[in-house]
Parts: sequence; C-alpha cells; structure tokens
Amino acid sequence: MQVTQTLSEGLKREFQVTLPASDLASRLDAQLVDLKGKVRINGFRPGKVPLAHLKKVYGRSVMADVVQDAIADANKRIVEENGLKLALQPRVEFPEDKAVVEAALEAKGDLNLKVALEVLPKFEIGEFSDILLKRPVADVEESEINRAIDRFVDERRTFADRPEGAAAERGDRVTVDFVGTINGEPFEGGASQDINVVLGAGNFIAGFEDGLLGARAGEKRQIKATFPEAYATRSLAGKTADFDVTTKAVASPNAYPIDDDLAKSLGFESLEQMRTGLRGRLEEDYRRQSRNRAKRRLLDVLAERYSFDVPQGLVDQEFNQIWEQVEREQKASGRNFADENTTEEAARADYRKIAVRRVRLGLLLAEVGQRADVKVTDEEMTDALVARARAFPGQEKQVWDFYRGNPQALNELRAPVYEDKVVDHILGLVKIEDDKVTPAELAKDDEVAIPA
Repeated sequence: MQVTQTLSEGLKREFQVTLPASDLASRLDAQLVDLKGKVRINGFRPGKVPLAHLKKVYGRSVMADVVQDAIADANKRIVEENGLKLALQPRVEFPEDKAVVEAALEAKGDLNLKVALEVLPKFEIGEFSDILLKRPVADVEESEINRAIDRFVDERRTFADRPEGAAAERGDRVTVDFVGTINGEPFEGGASQDINVVLGAGNFIAGFEDGLLGARAGEKRQIKATFPEAYATRSLAGKTADFDVTTKAVASPNAYPIDDDLAKSLGFESLEQMRTGLRGRLEEDYRRQSRNRAKRRLLDVLAERYSFDVPQGLVDQEFNQIWEQVEREQKASGRNFADENTTEEAARADYRKIAVRRVRLGLLLAEVGQRADVKVTDEEMTDALVARARAFPGQEKQVWDFYRGNPQALNELRAPVYEDKVVDHILGLVKIEDDKVTPAELAKDDEVAIPA
C-alpha cells in the first residue's frame, strides 16, 4: 500500500492511496483460506473446497470486503502517521473509470483512491479569569407567591350564573360562541362554540377579553383582536381579526378561601408550609433562569473571543439541521421568507453564521472539557433519559428502550449534559457580578434563541 499526501490547505487534507493488485490478491487469498473451513458446498468435503472454486463462487463478494478493509487500514495509517484528529470520517473517492475498478476487484490491476478529510483545528484556550459576567438575579417577592396561590385557586374556583341581564365584569366567566375572519376571510381555528372566557385572565389574544366587558347573556357583538407577533401559528402572527361573538351566559366567581384546607388539598400540611414550599420552588426557578442567562452571556463572550477556523463539513452538518428546522416551521405555519421581511439567500447566510458559531463553540467546549477531565456520570445520563421519557407521556417505555438500544441517540442525549457541565466549569473560573433585577426582567428572554 502506498500513501501520498497531495493537499494540505487549512483544515483540509487529501491523500492518494494505491492498493497494488498483488496486495489485493494476497488479502483475498487469506480471506478465502479462512472461509474454506466454514462454508459447505455440495460435492466437496468440509475444508476441502479448492481455492480456485471458492474464488469463482465467493471471490467477488469477498473482494468487496477486502477493499473495505484495505481502505480502513489506509485511513488508520493516514491518521496515525500524520498525527491527525479528524473532524469527520474520511471521504473516499474511487476512480471514475469503471474498467479500472472492475480490474481491481478481480485483483488484476492496482486500485488508486483519493482520501479527502478535514482535521480539527488547533487553538489556544488561554485563561478565563479575565472574563467578567453580569448575572441577573431576582428575589422572590410576596406578590409572586400570592399570584402562584391565586393560580391554584383559579384552577379550583367555581362560578355562579349572574342575574338575567347582568353585565360581565372583570373576573367573570363568559360563555360564548364566536366566528373569526381576517380581511373578511375565515381562518383555521377561528370559530368555536361554548367557550368559557374568564375576563382578565389573559388566556386569549389581545383585545378579545376586554371586548367582552359589559356583555350580557344573549347579546351579539363584534370584537377586534390582534394575534401576538410570536404567535405559534405564524400565518396569523401579528394580524388583526374580527370576531362575531354571541354571549350565551355570564357567571361570577364564587369565593374560595385561601386557608389550611386549600394547602392540604395541594399536599401541604398548612398554608404557611405551602407558602414556604412555593417560595422554594420559585427560588429554584429563578436560579435556573439566572444560570441560563449567564450561560448565554458567557457563550456570547466566547464567540467574540475565539475566531479559529472550523471544519466546513461540521458547519454543513449543523447548517443542514438548522435549515431543516426552518423549512419544517415554514411548512407548518404557511409563512415564507417574505413574511419575515427577508429573502432565502439572506436567511441562508444568517443561519450559516449561526452554524459556524455553534460549531466553533462546540469545539471550544469539547477541548475545555477534555483538558478539565469533565465526565458525564451514569447517574446524570439516567436522569437525562428519565427526563426525556417523561416528555412523552404514555410512551415512556418505548422512549427508554429506544435510547438504551441506540448508542448514537444516547450520545446525542449526552451532548447537552456534557456541554452544561463544561459551561458550569468555565463559569466557576470567570468573574461574576450579580445584577439585581425584577422577576419580570429575569424571565424576559431578550436573547436570540438559535445561537445559544
């Protein structure tokens, strides 16, 4: 076997590999000899099949394995002799002349192959101690605990019909039928019957609940309401709809005491213990939000600090995943690039930048994690797998079995766990100043989702 490097440009490497016909022939004979004692052919005693006959019957299929093994040996040699760290599996190109390939498969001619690959970049990590991050933090306010209790109460609250002719007030429950149109045209999901609307609860799009204030049973009215810009159905996002609404009933909320009985119905021993428990849950939620915001800010700093070359093969893989997600969302929403005030070309350029950022940060975190000997424990993997299974109620066992039987899927589940551990390692090395904010400011997601 002869291996010659023909290209070294950036992270790209190419090699010319020559597999001599004599080498292919000897490899083929060795495998046929091994096969000789295993096959059973009519007319021959076990182990006594002539090599020439075996070659006639199995030579073609065995030679395919011989070539694959030879290529694997060549790739291993390339990596070891050149001290390479591969970004992806090497790409092997066979000769375009089919006659040359056929001759090689019959061990009558040399086989010349081109092996193209990309290597991982080398870069300096440096220190992280000079990084200063402001981490938003918030204290749990009594009003937050009260709102949490109010939500529990609202889930259990009953309503009583108002007297005939009574006008709906904020907090009342109004039962309605409605038909919605946009520019005079009906839209999917725009009509429904016997829908209960609690005025002021904020469960419907802007303007709909306010439009029902003062409504009386039997009354018909038209309401204008606007879908939010971030509405899940993108074809409706930001649009104003006209709703023809018929009010069928108006009911006022019954009083619901906030006391120890309420707490006990929720699994607490007392109202005081419930408030303490809710405070603890909110504090944990705030810590999680604070950590996520700190992670985003750290990744932004790292993305600015490091600018080494990245393998285009990895970028292409990441970009394709992002683009497939974009296309799925467009198909589901019915929107296109014009609806987002952009073009496909501009969008592709933007998402490719995001792909480059993701790959570069991924390589950086992987290198930091390796040097810091960051490991994902079996317990952490079990926790991640349990969390994934719980995301599919009723299918937990199937999800569990799928990941347990699929190493690649399990590695994909391990990746974010590993990344978070490396991020936490770096956060332990940087300087962090807490920035006191309100709970509303902490919850506000003012970062771009995809790059993070």
